[in-house]
Amino acid sequence: MPELPTPQDAAEAALFSECWDAVLSYADLCTAGSAAAGQLATEAFTHGIRETRAATSGTKSTGRRALRLPRIPLLLTSVRTTAAEWEAHGQGHRLDPDLRLWLNSEKAARYTGPPLRRPLALRGLRDMQESDAALLWLAEVEALPLPAVARRLGLDPAAAAEELAQVRDLFRARCHRNHLDTPMDAKCRSYARLLDAVTRSPGAETPEDLTRHLARCVDCAEAAACLRLHGGGLPAALAAGVIGWGGLGYLERRRRAAEAGLAGGRTDATVDTGLAEGKAAVPRFGRTGLLVSAVVVSALALTVSLMPFGDAKSDGDSARGDSADRQPVADPVVPPPSATARAEGSLVSPEPEETTSRPTTKPETKPRGRSSSSAPATEKPAAPEPDPKPTKSAPPTCRVTYRIVDEWPDGFQATVSVTSAKAIDSWQLDWTFRDGQSIRRLWDGDHVQHDSRVTVTAPDYDRSVSADGSFAVGFVGYWHDENSVPNDFTLNGGSCTSAG
Repeated sequence: MPELPTPQDAAEAALFSECWDAVLSYADLCTAGSAAAGQLATEAFTHGIRETRAATSGTKSTGRRALRLPRIPLLLTSVRTTAAEWEAHGQGHRLDPDLRLWLNSEKAARYTGPPLRRPLALRGLRDMQESDAALLWLAEVEALPLPAVARRLGLDPAAAAEELAQVRDLFRARCHRNHLDTPMDAKCRSYARLLDAVTRSPGAETPEDLTRHLARCVDCAEAAACLRLHGGGLPAALAAGVIGWGGLGYLERRRRAAEAGLAGGRTDATVDTGLAEGKAAVPRFGRTGLLVSAVVVSALALTVSLMPFGDAKSDGDSARGDSADRQPVADPVVPPPSATARAEGSLVSPEPEETTSRPTTKPETKPRGRSSSSAPATEKPAAPEPDPKPTKSAPPTCRVTYRIVDEWPDGFQATVSVTSAKAIDSWQLDWTFRDGQSIRRLWDGDHVQHDSRVTVTAPDYDRSVSADGSFAVGFVGYWHDENSVPNDFTLNGGSCTSAG
């Protein structure tokens, strides 16, 4: 296995300490074994360090700093690049099978193709000053507490929150400008400025035609995720847009490691490498000692991040996860609530024993089915069993059309259109996923998910529905093995028929 490069100075030694476990975590997602993960991480880390040194050298010689990604996302993209080289040179069998499919698809070409066709989040982050981009990445994707981020970047901890808010707005402005510069068809162009307007405020109403367009257009939905800073979707937009395949799996691992206090290296990284403030620098840094200390921290972080997934080496599953495990982190500053404080809609994933439990409301459908099938139609039972549900089935209250707009190895986009048979003042739509799918982000409604059961409630701007009127919601989610159409759709508790 190749060795890590020797740090050239104290600053680079600190970089090694704070970035290695992030690189190893993503390399573990990308490979089919721990030995392959270590080799992929080492090769990618070495390549990324050379790129960083070359950029720094160019800055010193020209006096002008080229805009580039911050350290961690730069090294993570190096993992993806190295994995592509493995695939091209006959080592693809060591990679995750889903990653190999992705590397040979048009989705991978977006990250290395023409700049105006690259993901919007990647372009937006590149257009920012490196210090601003680093603040955004460490706080949103690495999920580090703001005081730790401030110490790492040399910021005033008291002003870090305000600084982060300004950087978020700056990222949004860059993404908006890049979105307008992107080649798009006439229909997408006509919605561009409207999309900018409705994503500026959390209370802005989304017109129905724009909702339908976002449910059908992947590029515009991606732009909406980058422009909508509220709602907790920014970390997922950054991870998926910058890293590419496995970005959401990496995001989940870093969040879990951050909750355990093990993510992103240590804030006292210089102490770990013998470079504590006020001490003389060691003339030469040993590769072995540095690698061993980094691997120890990385192993702890990987262990914590993988525990809820069961098998410590389940790469494909890690990228997709279980039903409630794939929600973005709304605010990395807030400490995780206790198990008793986890209410519906919480962005903190439940404990493993909670994810295997069945919802208490689901068994109610069984007595209704038994009563209607076992009792003869021409006579009444002499002593009916206690049953809160009537034996006579009610007519359907709605018609549902479920459509998968797009699908990729670790996720998919879908839309649900509903036509109500009668006028209603407010609505609640429920359905059950049959293959363990989970929702990452949903628009035009508020959702919670328990195991496979999803509940979507009406937003303030779209509550009432007229008789034979319609409404629609769209979402982006995860799937594993199978991605069949959900069943058991209900509207306000009444059954629905499926039209697709």
